[in-house]
Amino acid sequence: MSRASEMAAVLADGRHRQIGSLMAVLAAATALGLAFTHGGAFEVHRYAEAIPTIVTLAMSLAGTALGAACALPLGTVAARNIVRQLWLGGAARLLLNLLRSIPCLIWGVIFVAAVGFGPLPGILALATHSTGMLGKFFAETLEHVEPGPGDALRSHGVSRLGVLRFSVLPQILPRLVDVTAYRCEHNLRAATTLGVVGAGGLGLEIITAFHLFEYREASALILVLLGLVTAISLLGARLRARFLGH
Repeated sequence: MSRASEMAAVLADGRHRQIGSLMAVLAAATALGLAFTHGGAFEVHRYAEAIPTIVTLAMSLAGTALGAACALPLGTVAARNIVRQLWLGGAARLLLNLLRSIPCLIWGVIFVAAVGFGPLPGILALATHSTGMLGKFFAETLEHVEPGPGDALRSHGVSRLGVLRFSVLPQILPRLVDVTAYRCEHNLRAATTLGVVGAGGLGLEIITAFHLFEYREASALILVLLGLVTAISLLGARLRARFLGH
């Protein structure tokens, strides 16, 4: 058999294998689709009870995002190597201490009294406490930035914005993503406890199930919470690996 014939035979065998794999994937997908259809997985009305889970996840994400947005400028002002005015940095650190010293549940009570029941006070409570915690971490991260690369860039005439872009940001970004992802995971758990004070979400459903002695339902809700926390933890790990270049 010639070399060309052997190559053609190899290519034909490869195509047959690809077709076989594709057919197997299609068969498996069809079987899964039929199974989900038979089990009612595509009946939208069955997911009406999933709204508390969505509310809890939304509270966690919104609270973390708002807290991080407020923590970044406050943490920058609180960093001793960034702001030289002692009174301004001291005021920022005092504010961050105040925000994180009050438990998230107490912030929930305060915001429920201020804006009423529902997810909004939960978001504000999580954001307020997150601002205090993330602001402290952000300030400490900025204080540990290695000044050498920035000094070298400034000696070559690079602007402050350029130093921030090419020296400070690469050093702090992985750490900022790390602590923010961890805080989001923490807020997902904290959002369940805020249901006790009327902030809604999955926590209210769990508390109600326990009060009605519906332990099976409460256990199922706790498993859902565990799944959400695990998913956010895995997402945070992927983000950290991406920013750290692993």
